[in-house]
Amino acid sequence: MPPYPPDANFQEYAHARLLSPTEKSSILSWIDLGSLEGNAANTPPQPVFNSGSILGNGDLEIRMPNYTSKANGFDDYVCLSVPTNLTADRQVKAIEIVPGNRQIVHHCLVFLDETGNYVTDTIGGDCVGPNGGKLLMAYTPGASPMVLPSSGGLKLGMNLTSGSNIVLSMHYPNGSAGMLDSTKVIFHFYPQNETGIREVSVASILENWNIALPPNQVNTITAQYPFSGTLPIDFSLLSVFPHMHNLGKEIKAYGLNSQGDTAKYIHIKDWDFHWQDFYFFKNIQKAEAGSVIKGYGIYDNTVNNPNNPNSPPQLVVAGENTNDEMFLIYFHYMLYQAGDENYDLEALMSLGLEEFLNDKNSTFLAFPNPFDKSIEIRFKENMDAKIALIYIYDMQGNLVKKINSIEEGKITWDGKNELDKEVSSGTYILSANLNGKMSHQTIIKK
Repeated sequence: MPPYPPDANFQEYAHARLLSPTEKSSILSWIDLGSLEGNAANTPPQPVFNSGSILGNGDLEIRMPNYTSKANGFDDYVCLSVPTNLTADRQVKAIEIVPGNRQIVHHCLVFLDETGNYVTDTIGGDCVGPNGGKLLMAYTPGASPMVLPSSGGLKLGMNLTSGSNIVLSMHYPNGSAGMLDSTKVIFHFYPQNETGIREVSVASILENWNIALPPNQVNTITAQYPFSGTLPIDFSLLSVFPHMHNLGKEIKAYGLNSQGDTAKYIHIKDWDFHWQDFYFFKNIQKAEAGSVIKGYGIYDNTVNNPNNPNSPPQLVVAGENTNDEMFLIYFHYMLYQAGDENYDLEALMSLGLEEFLNDKNSTFLAFPNPFDKSIEIRFKENMDAKIALIYIYDMQGNLVKKINSIEEGKITWDGKNELDKEVSSGTYILSANLNGKMSHQTIIKK
């Protein structure tokens, strides 16, 4: 499981990759006891990994030209610009980044260059993104597609302008030299005549380019939005994406209103340049008029920082190269409407996956799908099942329910977990082990 840097006690995020203290303790105890195998008959089906697209063919596919990594003795950072060839603006409801070579793609940042003028930069190996480009989405190992809510009373979209370019900012780790990659980005659009779409924007709301970090010092860089005054109107914040480079140690963003109340957005106590992502809030966050958005980053430019690129430490200033520094915090945001903060963004984003599901290859039928109170599982083959196990996982891979009984040739799940509590709306993976034959299917609870 990839690292999950945000402080879970500071804010809740959609689809957080977290282990509970009990789960951690169980794993450590199992390791201490020799990592012994349990009852083989109860082995759940193996996880299913999809090396291709999860959402399928979209409306626009942007594939970068074949690129051979130069990362020999250093990490290779390059930016590749590809025209969209769009003749009209389109509203995006889902984006999926599909690495061309998962072995070497450490991360991919997708920027929108509305000017269409940005030129590919693969020379210096230190490009981290186009100046002035709008960051749309990011990929790190373990990341899932971004599917904006398009039902349940909330229909969101991002504008992709005509004549624009998509810039893929790629990171290839040291040791990948000579290996080939051709990562692609798949966009799914709303129909051109679709109405009622609320536009989502992305911007580095918090930024500070006045950075000068002397050697052998630990310093704090701050930023505020607006630079003076307060927010003139209410905004709804959907996600947060903090960004620093190698000297970064800690980063935080929060809101502060006129009464001194604090809205918590993100706190990463132990910054790691190699693990960055958009973190969507579990519930939409309201940034109210009269408040300010604040942030700070702590930078360690001493010999005690193992990630310091300079030995001995040297003066480091703001810049786009990896060995320079940055302080940026991006947000997905939109104009506020009454009740936005009551939306369960995690559930609505999961429901947005419904139209992309394809269960044609499953060896069993699950219906109704989506379901409300209960769902029936009937196998397509008539089998005298000696071992019939159904495992239901959430989208984070957590086991929700195990069912091992067949009644009248069917298995029924009542939508409750092992504690007999009804699970929340969203997307789940139903895995089956029938006489050792494994199969899986995606299901949705309304």
